[in-house]
Amino acid sequence: MKLYSTNSPDQYVSLKKAVLKGLPEDNGLFMPNELPKLPSSFIQHLKDYSFQEIAFQVSKTLLQGAIPENDLEEIINNAINFPAPIATLDEQIHVLELFHGPSLAFKDFGARFMAQLMSYFNRGEQKELVILVATSGDTGGAVAAGFYKTEGTKVVILYPSGKVSNLQEKQLTTLGHNIAALEVDGTFDDCQALVKKAFLDKELNTQIRLSSANSINIARLIPQSFYYFEAFKQVNDYTNPIVFSVPSGNFGNLTAGLLAKRMGLPIHFIAATNNNSVVPEYLANGVYTPRPSVRTISNAMDVGNPSNFARMLDIFNANGSTWNNMKNEIAGYHFNDEQTKAGVKEVYDQYGYVIDPHGAVAYLAFKEYQNLHPLAKGIILETAHPSKFIDDVEQILNKKVDIPERLASLANKKKEATPIGITFEPFKNWLLDNY
Repeated sequence: MKLYSTNSPDQYVSLKKAVLKGLPEDNGLFMPNELPKLPSSFIQHLKDYSFQEIAFQVSKTLLQGAIPENDLEEIINNAINFPAPIATLDEQIHVLELFHGPSLAFKDFGARFMAQLMSYFNRGEQKELVILVATSGDTGGAVAAGFYKTEGTKVVILYPSGKVSNLQEKQLTTLGHNIAALEVDGTFDDCQALVKKAFLDKELNTQIRLSSANSINIARLIPQSFYYFEAFKQVNDYTNPIVFSVPSGNFGNLTAGLLAKRMGLPIHFIAATNNNSVVPEYLANGVYTPRPSVRTISNAMDVGNPSNFARMLDIFNANGSTWNNMKNEIAGYHFNDEQTKAGVKEVYDQYGYVIDPHGAVAYLAFKEYQNLHPLAKGIILETAHPSKFIDDVEQILNKKVDIPERLASLANKKKEATPIGITFEPFKNWLLDNY
């Protein structure tokens, strides 16, 4: 398997270099030079395979021998060891529950796979790997859990002060050991900008082996494609189109779905966002206008300049207009906080299902999509357990929400985080002083 940068499509690197480096030197994003098709017989018989068997077949096909099969199977078995079940609301609306992993968020799939892959590639290295990750909510907790006590790695999590939920913050800041948290006086975009600048700083990269655990790292996207196949497997009726409504911030989840489609899965997409709506606006008018993010109750989607949009452009940059190609495959909708709250309440009142604000945005988007496509069958990605946003959900529903024990146990743990600003030099100096 070879990968190229979206900014230098003629220059290739190995999977190992792409995973351990995270971000190309030209500030692009790594992409596979080929997205091989899975056999049609495999797609037709998905129901005959377990989730782990699906993950192994998809990754084996995509990686094309970059990792020996026995080692790849071990990586899959260690990483993808929790389910991704579908809950059915009615005949046309299903919810893909992606919160059954250690941190109760979909990013557990990517973080655990990436931790296993990095540990595999890092064998024999004398110098530890320092992994930088910016989070708008769930990424940090998943990465912290995935890499906790992983030999040869240190993790630095940057999160926006006051803009993640209390329990999300505890997931980032209470583990210790090889996990450090930096509380940034800014937005997620500021956190992401600091991480990107670190990868482009030559002095820093000479002193420290840096890598990324954000969805800018291709190792995050590969496993996120697995559960599109797993969800498709669980649908019993394929008479009408299967549409995934994807709550989107940095757009890694939707990009992973596009990889699955390019590999042969016959699916459609809805890009669902909150007021940080630069991609739905692009789909509507062909103009991409990134801007500072605004705060919403679906905070993991508070991204004003999504990194993975560069990958989306790369995927659709063929045979004519990129915009036309993209809008023909992806429908875009966005909703404000009041609409999101109404969505949470509607799902509970109509179906007795407690959905989190991010899932509610995806639900609302599918309902809008149904106006034009009344026969479509929708799969809504529920990306985090509703208890991670317990204050908002309980206020909306006026009822108590159960908190899984592994999350509830964090409430009384002491937060350990270093406050920093949004300028690069102090952040760089902190890294040099600590690593």
